[in-house]
Amino acid sequence: MKRILVIGGSRYFGKSLVTRLRDAGNTVTVLNRGSSAPPPGVGRLLADRDDEAGLRAALGGRDFDVVVDQVCYTPLQAAVARRVFAGRTGRYVMTSTMEVYDPATLPAGSAPHTVPVAEESLDPTGPPLPPGESPGGASLAAAHGQAHGQAHDHAYAYAEGKRRAEAVFLREPLFPYVSVRTAHVLGGGRAEFTGRLAHYVERIGAGSPVDVHEAPYGTSFIHHLEMADFLRWTVGQAFTGAVNAAAHGAPDVLDLCATVAQQLGRRARLRVVEAGAEASPFSFDRAYAMDNGRAAALGFTFGGVADWLPGAVAETARATA
Repeated sequence: MKRILVIGGSRYFGKSLVTRLRDAGNTVTVLNRGSSAPPPGVGRLLADRDDEAGLRAALGGRDFDVVVDQVCYTPLQAAVARRVFAGRTGRYVMTSTMEVYDPATLPAGSAPHTVPVAEESLDPTGPPLPPGESPGGASLAAAHGQAHGQAHDHAYAYAEGKRRAEAVFLREPLFPYVSVRTAHVLGGGRAEFTGRLAHYVERIGAGSPVDVHEAPYGTSFIHHLEMADFLRWTVGQAFTGAVNAAAHGAPDVLDLCATVAQQLGRRARLRVVEAGAEASPFSFDRAYAMDNGRAAALGFTFGGVADWLPGAVAETARATA
């Protein structure tokens, strides 16, 4: 059994991860700012992860077999964690995202990905974009003038933050490191706090049009409980480096709308947007669905999106009724 620290772990699949690790007999501690109490049998440390001195004080003399970092979004946070946990952990698992592969957030001139995208398609330790520069070369401030500027800026900042955070851990590793690049996580009803699946359930249920691209690309998904299972499994393994976490299958937004419509007994009304315009969540005009072959070769068995998506839609419909 292992001594495990989960940074974050207070909502969505993080909560499920914590209980799974505890139920497997591990000694589990969560570290966060105290937004919610951990489940019974789980320890808690209170600290702001951005405050290096406060983080060191909260940890005291503790060390861990594995640290699972659920809430590392920036290179600054990664740098603090890298310094603080050097000599304190035998392995560090960071929850990253498939958005690191998104062609819309990569530097201009980046080599195109093969699809589905494998881990080696991205080297996060390459030269980052200059601060404030968008993938196309224009300043982020100028991008606000575009029709979809704010959404684009948010996506860029999130993806580039995760890429740079990965790079901090990888450039001069002080401990064995894993970056779990998660697919779009769905399921859980109200617990799915992004509201992306609810967007489709509510609009199709109300008969409102759903904005889609003319020829949308498929994308990768994973159920929130499978994501917790994958992280729990990762904690018990010895591999390092990047690993993609995605269920089998890459439905596009039209498939998603069809599944929602079938579950609700309604017809999906679709509205095609102009090229370059913002569409609904999960409607993509570019390809970056993930290859899950490395995780499968290491021994994890994924399910298929088609096996759980109808149930996730029904759960969301009940939660939003």
